[in-house]
Amino acid sequence: MSRLDSDDRDDLGRGQFAFPKQRKEPLEDAEHVRNAIARFDQVKGVSDEERDEAWKRIRAAAKKFDVDVSEKSWHELGKHPH
Repeated sequence: MSRLDSDDRDDLGRGQFAFPKQRKEPLEDAEHVRNAIARFDQVKGVSDEERDEAWKRIRAAAKKFDVDVSEKSWHELGKHPH
């Protein structure tokens, strides 16, 4: 995965994170978008409203970087049809 060093991370605008207030889960490229989806449930200390907003940012970044997201809502993450 492309890693951001602390200087690069500090240079990112707040809107370039799934969780901008906490500066968690950067959305710089397709690999970061996939990682943000995979780690979404691991982000602690955020409200459902913040998760809703983060999911909107992730979906927009996924579209921008052509990342397939089958889940319509973050509530569907980790749930597999039987």
